[in-house]
Amino acid sequence: MKSAVENLDPTRVKVTVEVPFEELKPAVDAAYREIAAQVNVPGFRRGKVPARIIDQRVGRGAVIEQAVNSVLPNLYRDALIANDVKALGNPDVDVTEVPAVTGPLGGQLVFTAEVDVQPEIEIPDLSGVVLQVADAEVTEDDVEERLTSLRERFGTLTGVTRAAAEDDFVVVDLRATVDDEEVESVSGISYQVGAGNMIDGLDEALTGMSAGEDKTFTTRLVAGEHADKDAEVVVTLTEVKVRDLPEADDDFAQLASEFDTVDELREDLRAQVVSDRTANQAVEAREALLVHLRENTEFPLPQGIVASEIRAHLEREGKAEDDPHGEEIREETEQALRDQLLLDVLAQHFDVQVEQDELLQYLFTTAQRYGMDPTEFITSADQNGQIPLFVAELARNKSLAVALRKVTVQDASGREVDLTAFIGQDAEEGEDSVEVATEEPVVDQPVADEPAAEEPAEEPAQPAAEEPAAPAPKKATRKRKKDAESE
Repeated sequence: MKSAVENLDPTRVKVTVEVPFEELKPAVDAAYREIAAQVNVPGFRRGKVPARIIDQRVGRGAVIEQAVNSVLPNLYRDALIANDVKALGNPDVDVTEVPAVTGPLGGQLVFTAEVDVQPEIEIPDLSGVVLQVADAEVTEDDVEERLTSLRERFGTLTGVTRAAAEDDFVVVDLRATVDDEEVESVSGISYQVGAGNMIDGLDEALTGMSAGEDKTFTTRLVAGEHADKDAEVVVTLTEVKVRDLPEADDDFAQLASEFDTVDELREDLRAQVVSDRTANQAVEAREALLVHLRENTEFPLPQGIVASEIRAHLEREGKAEDDPHGEEIREETEQALRDQLLLDVLAQHFDVQVEQDELLQYLFTTAQRYGMDPTEFITSADQNGQIPLFVAELARNKSLAVALRKVTVQDASGREVDLTAFIGQDAEEGEDSVEVATEEPVVDQPVADEPAAEEPAEEPAQPAAEEPAAPAPKKATRKRKKDAESE
């Protein structure tokens, strides 16, 4: 096999592959055998039909077509490897020449494949780079805030007869209408005034209301079939309650924790805040490094991949390819692709490897985040061919951890921050473990608080830059004739 690569632009190439008949012959012989096993020809047992009879009854074109389609994906991959082409997405394949479909067997297979490729990206020198993160110091106010949050979990609600104010707990009925048509109605909803997590305008309406009163306000709906429409909402207040908190004493410490005294509880809460803020520093450092890399690298984006990602996004939303929303999400799509390509090259630059136990732990954690059984999640990912995508995502995360070892991280007070517990250390310095933080910064939570449930994604995130899929070649010859017996 001979192959050559032509650069069409910085992010797209044309690969030309030539395969002499001698190399294609095993596939042609296999195609003859498969077709012989499928056709019925009088006077011959199934599977024993000679090649010349298949040529007469079915046509050699069908044989050549089947042979070409069976070997083309591997030939394409071999050509990429031979020419060190880092392909992205699926290629556009054109078969320009096939072996002889009449006369003596011979000739050659020639095809071209145009495909987007990884652009040239030069990773900047990270030595001497200083990244700044927030201080991790903890004040008494921080500890008291954490203690108050814990006391609130053990508080009791008591009804009051006054008007509702911020932070009060209320029970309300809601009825929404659009153009005088009722679109939603709920009763007995519990809500904390000022939470701001229900309907725009609700907090303002409730403030100053007393039990038994109702009020009408206008709001814009954000979901459902009436999304983005103005609705008239009638809120009826049925109860107003306040939360009474238990005293922060030794009895409370014994009730809410494993500690005997409130002083011991406070010290534990202080340690929790320190731990959370140190984890936040790792997240901040990760994001600061990514910003630094973005600002110090310039490279073109493969527009074919951008268009493909936008198309897929619109399809998920049930929108047409030419929907104006496509342009609205272009900037976000391009930034996501730019980050992926940058981190892929960063992983290559540092020769990041993903170990099997790391992958299993990553899949297990991801399954938990989606609220799925880990075994079912991993099986589904394997069957759908998503494991390489998870490997790539894990490698990107690890690449940032490795890169963070090359820079200096300081807090706002100018003190150097040790993130070894989160990013590991280089092999020559010790065990190369990585637990870099990849989630949002930790939000202060009371001790023993239950983790908030997350909405599962429709499917695991799909990296735009992925391993090239096997090409779907254009038909090399005419379609196979129907079973020779039908002739």
